[in-house]
Amino acid sequence: MGQIRASRSRIGTCARGSATTVTWYNRGAMSGDSSTAHIIQSLLVNLVIAAGKGVAALLTGSGSMLAETLHSFADCGNQILLLLGVRKSRQAPTAAHPLGFGRVLYFWSFMVALLLFSGGGVFSIYESIHKLRHPEPVGDLRLALAILLFSLVLEGWATYKNVLELNVRRKGRPFFRFLSDSKDSDLVVVFGENAAAVLGLSVALVAIGLAAVTGDGTWDAVGSLLIGAVLIGVALFLAVEVKSLIVGEAADPEIAEAVHASAAEDPRITHVLHLITVQQGPGEVIVAAKMGFELSLTLVEIAGAINAFETRLRGRCPEARWCFIEPDVPRPGTPHA
Repeated sequence: MGQIRASRSRIGTCARGSATTVTWYNRGAMSGDSSTAHIIQSLLVNLVIAAGKGVAALLTGSGSMLAETLHSFADCGNQILLLLGVRKSRQAPTAAHPLGFGRVLYFWSFMVALLLFSGGGVFSIYESIHKLRHPEPVGDLRLALAILLFSLVLEGWATYKNVLELNVRRKGRPFFRFLSDSKDSDLVVVFGENAAAVLGLSVALVAIGLAAVTGDGTWDAVGSLLIGAVLIGVALFLAVEVKSLIVGEAADPEIAEAVHASAAEDPRITHVLHLITVQQGPGEVIVAAKMGFELSLTLVEIAGAINAFETRLRGRCPEARWCFIEPDVPRPGTPHA
């Protein structure tokens, strides 16, 4: 334990007289950090797309193009917030925040969902209602269609790269199940934004194409309405998923399996009496457990067994950043974890 940089251990006495070992590991020395490459990639793509859409919306007066422009600029702001969240979540623990700042990223991910709902979805629907109530003649939409096709290619590429990253992390699990269960909120949010962008661009292409062919601006307004509905749907999905992580969600079942496997390798550990795992942030898990030990062991020997257990556990699961292990005695009739 002592050879691992930036780690500390404490052995104290609980109120009931049992020893508890608490260990903290520096996140920088561990795997599982949230990469920002996929966020920066999406930010750069959206900046280019937003500028192009804005020019087309200004020249054509298209409501669908305006909705897509707002969507892209909202995505840029959202990705800046995600970058801020990743940076803040990597801060070292302090006396005021002894478990670190991992959940800060979940907070900013939730804010992104709110902004996608209000800044993108609600305004797009408002714009569509305005266009339906006060129809405007459509101008030359060839520029808008060209920019939409270009944007669709860029967004499709960004979404494809995002899916590749998701495939690496999901490790064979079904794709949509992984999206629902994933603890990497930044990756899920970026995928949600990119997928909504591809769908929104497709809707805008059809709507503006119909408006150009028929000369009826109503199709443009309908496109803006559908884009708003897409953005609101994605925003609600993201908000529900991230809310669970903010409240405090159990870690993946593999963590509990690793705890039991690591305990079973040491004959000095007789039982895993009670086990709690909590996802504290992307790549950060709290493990708290009560364990039974051979009654003949001394306090020093129990502490040694706990330290060895933690080393084995982190060998299997480096994301187990905090371990709180309390020796205890099995109570009659109490089921084991």
